[in-house]
Amino acid sequence: MGKQIFINLAVKELEKSVDFYTALGFTNNPQFSDETAKCMVWCENIFVMLLTHEKFTSFTSKPIADTKTNIAGLFSLSLESMNEVNNLMSNGLKAGGIEPTEMKDYGFMQQRTIEDFDGHTWEIFYMDVSKFPTEQPK
Repeated sequence: MGKQIFINLAVKELEKSVDFYTALGFTNNPQFSDETAKCMVWCENIFVMLLTHEKFTSFTSKPIADTKTNIAGLFSLSLESMNEVNNLMSNGLKAGGIEPTEMKDYGFMQQRTIEDFDGHTWEIFYMDVSKFPTEQPK
């Protein structure tokens, strides 16, 4: 098995969260899913595990952060074009996500941000490496 990343997120309403992540373009892998956890696949090596609070606490002794009012991490997904970014954001907003900040344009990269129902923050971006500045600011 090659290298993979599994991002584990505590969610209050599992099925509602599955619907949201499906709207973003994730698919469910039933092999690693049950009534307490759903494995959502972004691509061949990137997975988001949506875990009920009860299931999540079985992996840690720390309290679950309130990500609606505190940030626990920023997760970023790159896409192939700004059109894909805008489509994903549109689907996510229709599914109940919120866009807490305006789009950011760094010249070589455009980024939009969406939060799920539990406040988990995703930065969705398109980067054109050919526009990356050759000189770094001092």
